Amino acid sequence: MTTTLPPTRRPTARRSDRLAPLAAAWLGLWGVLALLCTVTGAGYPFGANDPGGEINLLRLVPTTVGPPLFAALLLGAAVAALAMTGSTRRPGRALRTLLSAYAWTVAVLLAVVVPDVGVLTILGYAPILIIGAPFGWPPVDYAEVFTWALFARFAAVVGGVLLAGAVLTWRRRTAGACPACGRDGTDHGWTSPASAARWGRWVAWVAATIPALYAVTRLAWAVGIPLGIEQSFLDEMRDSGMVWAGAGLGGFALVGAILTLGLVQRWGERFPRWMVGLAGRPVPVRLAVVPATLVAVAVTAATLGLLATPDFWDFGEASLATAPMLLWPFWGVALGAATYAYHLRRRGACRRCGRD
Repeated sequence: MTTTLPPTRRPTARRSDRLAPLAAAWLGLWGVLALLCTVTGAGYPFGANDPGGEINLLRLVPTTVGPPLFAALLLGAAVAALAMTGSTRRPGRALRTLLSAYAWTVAVLLAVVVPDVGVLTILGYAPILIIGAPFGWPPVDYAEVFTWALFARFAAVVGGVLLAGAVLTWRRRTAGACPACGRDGTDHGWTSPASAARWGRWVAWVAATIPALYAVTRLAWAVGIPLGIEQSFLDEMRDSGMVWAGAGLGGFALVGAILTLGLVQRWGERFPRWMVGLAGRPVPVRLAVVPATLVAVAVTAATLGLLATPDFWDFGEASLATAPMLLWPFWGVALGAATYAYHLRRRGACRRCGRD
């Protein structure tokens, strides 16, 4: 009798990786646009050309320097991404280090430095803006909200995330690990599901507590409680409507805190009973990981812009308005770590290499 064994799943060495070509195309497109801005002298959205860019580090870059600088960085990153496609042969140590350093640097610049708190603010206001648009509320000029500069910042985040994914996949592939999951057959204790469950719980609670503290102040002001500020300042915010904008962000932060706890709760792994049609079904890992990662990036970018703004450190009668945001650097890091721990706990066996 002949016994047929199932084929052993092995890493597909020459499977085309999508991230590197996508990153190259996206960065190349925006690099060409930056080159056109350099030639024509028009269209550069940052620095002095951006009325809302006073809390962005790009305000320090002259508008004559920005376009050629971006063109060089983006086109160079596109070439680097193209160099990461195809071959699985491990390059020389110097070349691998140089290529990785350049790609990681550009990825961080695009995903963290170029955006600012405006990206996080739009994410927080998005539900209100979408739901209220047909009813004319809130009374804002959408052309002033969704500007070319804001679109360019979101495009930068996309480019940074694509490039980061491309260089991570390339480093795994050229190191002999699985490009999809990064496992190489070596036991790394801290990445085991049991270990990730332990340290993931701690960072998840940190990541949930910080936005909850922020939400408490904004929601208190919305109901007329001058928590940590003078009544006169609260009256000014109510007259200008700023208090309702803050309440919207506070509500977004509170929902985010609750969802963050889902990274370490059972209902974050299986849909709860009240979700008709989905109750009891496993929550797709990407449904939690992708948005949580994007929020972690947005929070980190917002923090960098705020901390680099001199006015942010000018504490006055409204000191509690900015005090919760001093914890934001820990929020971004903790949320990213909690998301990674959730991924480690739930990823299971890799479809590409079969390791678990």
